[in-house]
Order: sequence, then C-alpha cells, then structure tokens
Amino acid sequence: MDKLTIATKSKTYPMYIGTEIIDQLPQVIQETCKSVSKVLVISDETVAALYLDKVLGNLKPQYNEPLSFVIPAGESAKSFEMFYQCQTFALEKGLDRSSVILALGGGVVGDLAGFVAATFMRGIPFIQIPTTLLAHDSAVGGKVAINHELGKNMIGAFHQPNAVLYDIDLMKTLPKVELRSGFAEVIKHGLIWDPEFYRWLTEEIKSFDDLKAEKLQYAVLKGVAVKAKVVSEDEQEKGLRAILNFGHTLGHAIEAESGYGKITHGDGVAIGMIFALKVSEKIFNINLSSEKIKEWFSLFGFPTSIPDELDCEKLLDRMKHDKKATAGKVKMVLLKNIGETVIQDIDDGQLFLFLKDFH
Repeated sequence: MDKLTIATKSKTYPMYIGTEIIDQLPQVIQETCKSVSKVLVISDETVAALYLDKVLGNLKPQYNEPLSFVIPAGESAKSFEMFYQCQTFALEKGLDRSSVILALGGGVVGDLAGFVAATFMRGIPFIQIPTTLLAHDSAVGGKVAINHELGKNMIGAFHQPNAVLYDIDLMKTLPKVELRSGFAEVIKHGLIWDPEFYRWLTEEIKSFDDLKAEKLQYAVLKGVAVKAKVVSEDEQEKGLRAILNFGHTLGHAIEAESGYGKITHGDGVAIGMIFALKVSEKIFNINLSSEKIKEWFSLFGFPTSIPDELDCEKLLDRMKHDKKATAGKVKMVLLKNIGETVIQDIDDGQLFLFLKDFH
C-alpha cells in the first residue's frame, strides 16, 4: 500500500492507494475523524450493487447502523434535486456536526457527496472512496459541486476530505469506457507537469490490457502526486491550479452542449487536449507532435475531434461562460513544451477560427 500526504492551507490529509485495503476503512475513519456520531455512505446504483453491502458490513462492528443513500448513476445526478434529497435524508436520519459522509463511487458521487458534506450544518467531515480511474483526479483537492443547466460544476465549494481511500481492486469491474475516461486525466497530469511520467505512459501503455495491477497502481500514484503538488501550492485556484484545466475548456463545453452523460468527461477532455495542443502549436509556432499524440489517443478509442453535430458558435459561447473565463474572455491552458504550461487569453474571432479548423 502507498500513502500520499495531501497538504493544503486549510487541511492536511492522507491518501491510501493499494489493493484490498477497503477493509481498513473503519481504522481510517477512526484515525481521521473525531468522535463520529453517525456514518452516511452516499453511492450510486451501479457501485452500490457491487460494493455497498461490503462497505456497510465493514462499518457495522464499529459504527452501529451505518446509513446509506443511493443516487442514480451518471452525470445527471449532480443536480439541485438530488442535492436536496441527500440533505433531506441526512436531516431526517439525525446527522449532526459529528457525523461523517463517505463518498463511495466515481467523480459524480464524490462531487455531490462532498458538496452535501460541505453545506450540511455549514460543513461536516467526509471521506472519498473512489471506485473509478477518473476519480483519482476529482477525489483529491476538495473541489465539490453540482451542475447547472448553464454550466458544469457552477454551484460548489472547496471542502477538503478528511481522507481518501483508493482501493485499486474496486476498479476491476469498471467498463472500458469508464477506464478510458479516467485515463484521459492520467495523461493530462503527465502532459502538464511530468514529462518522464508522460514518456512512461506512451511507452508502457499501448492498450487497456496494459493498464492493470502494478502499472495501474503506478499510474494512479503518479497522477495523484501531480494533482497533490499543484493543489498544495494553490488550493483555491487563484493561479497555478488553473493548469489542471488543460483540455477542460473545450471539454466541458462539449459535455454541456451534448447534454450531460452523452459523452464521458474523459472523452470530452481528450478532444479538448488535442485541441489545446493544436492551438499551442499555432500560437507559439512550435511542434508538440500533436498528430502523433492523436494517433496514440486513437489506440484507446478516444474521440479526437469535435462531434459533427455540435455547432462551433454554440461551443464558443459555452467556453466564454466557463467559470475560468473572465469578463467573457476565454482563458486556455496551453503548452510550450511537455510539462511547461501557460495560460493564454484568446479573442473570440481567433478562437472561432481554431474551432472551425479543428471541427
């Protein structure tokens, strides 16, 4: 088992990564949460069917009658309605400020459960138990949120977990499409920060058959280490943390314009990263081997261009309303080299031409 320490200005907490470590959950709660009154596990229908009974069984000897609330699977669950239902359940079951919420699932569960924890009685502890590769990114850093029809993650807070317990075994049942979605964020961490890790990925991971056991654990560990380093230096996205949005400006716009759930987050980010590489090459007159990277992406089935049915003007409008935009100006995270990022304002006309060319 590997242990990382996530250190931010507001909180320092452990992240455990390994196989068959879910049994250590009661001990993790005991070590990171003081005098727990009640435990509420929030999960989704897919994950609950696989792992909820096991988690509740682990909790019962130490925590009498642990509670569970199961939400629908998918991005659409990150809604005001589901947030309200979780809060109502917590109030009806008598949770208090000494209670702890466990987020058992992928990024959607983590975001929603974390936002419930951040706002219930002005904030109670929660622990992330990721079950997807994508959640290696979202489980660390304390960004929790729900969606609005006008934009993804627009209603949220910064609320760090008390711990993250990442059992690699829980990913054995992941469908390939979800594994691919998470792998996009792993690649992103290499591209923006760690050229050696990026080279390792391109040399060692040629198919999803390679993304197993020790290699999977190593990829998660390296990806999380990048996220932890960036978050430790900039907890609330005042500067450096914005580089974690590489590929997300267009990616989020594609997700929103397609209708949440029709394209996975990782597939949107993959398209966004190829686009950002192309824009970087044009603006800085450099060669980042974007075509070679595009070919490597194709080995995993990533889409590498904007879906035909999406309109460039509407995508541009979505990008201008991204929460990272300022005064309607689109800010894109670009690369000058692998591991060397820059944040660039791009005017509407130029960006529209880039989108048209990339479509």
